[in-house]
Amino acid sequence: MRARNCKIFSLIFMFLAVSSAYAGKKKRHYKPCKEFVMYFHDNLYDGTNGANATSAIVAAPAGANLTTLAPQFHFGNIVVFDDPITLDDNFHSPPVGRAQGLYLYDDKTTFTAWLAFSFVLNSTDYQGTINFVGADPTLVAVRDISIVGGTGDFFMHRGIATVSSDAFIPPAYFRVKMDIKFYDCW
Repeated sequence: MRARNCKIFSLIFMFLAVSSAYAGKKKRHYKPCKEFVMYFHDNLYDGTNGANATSAIVAAPAGANLTTLAPQFHFGNIVVFDDPITLDDNFHSPPVGRAQGLYLYDDKTTFTAWLAFSFVLNSTDYQGTINFVGADPTLVAVRDISIVGGTGDFFMHRGIATVSSDAFIPPAYFRVKMDIKFYDCW
């Protein structure tokens, strides 16, 4: 009797394992539970723009200075930022919050960065933080960054931010458009 129960259990387990491994090979298309667009404006300190700078190089490869990005795809530079966030692409629009965090250039063969930052929002429409982390292949026109959590109005939200470099004025200013889509809203 015990051997028979063991065989039945084994067959059920194998059936469940096989059926779950092959079930539904269709891709699911989820609809966002919340979605909006924001822009953040980064103005890198270059030694002359202290009054308007919103970011600064805080670490650089040996021999490099902290006012000029390193050669060879900026490899080794770490930048800390506190950028204004707006609801449109105008740098002078009233900010709804700040983008605060860091990016580091981590590839010697192309322009790419690794990002870890938060949107700290404090406006009549949005209160709380949205936390982002991930790789940013800068030369790709449209790319995705993971949203890993949040607080306030965004408590434990998760999703994807579709990112595009909206404007670039070398060497110091760039604007990033963030199409934010939450798929897990509490």
